[in-house]
Amino acid sequence: MNTIDQLVLDENNILFYPMMGNSYQLNNLGNEIVTSLKQHKTKDEIIEALAVKYEVSKSELFIDVSDFLSKLKIYGLLS
Repeated sequence: MNTIDQLVLDENNILFYPMMGNSYQLNNLGNEIVTSLKQHKTKDEIIEALAVKYEVSKSELFIDVSDFLSKLKIYGLLS
């Protein structure tokens, strides 16, 4: 099973990884990214959806989403 599928995200933007017992506080954007990943959306699909929703340039979102995904990988939450 993919690590992202094991993550639990609650209504308070708390991300929990039961296998390790770790919790992480996310902001709203982080919540949306993780929710999209759990729906198996690609990085480009996530950026496109957020660009439309928040009326932000894709280039700006590319940097933010890439940074967030890198942090998930560092914490072992994304393979």
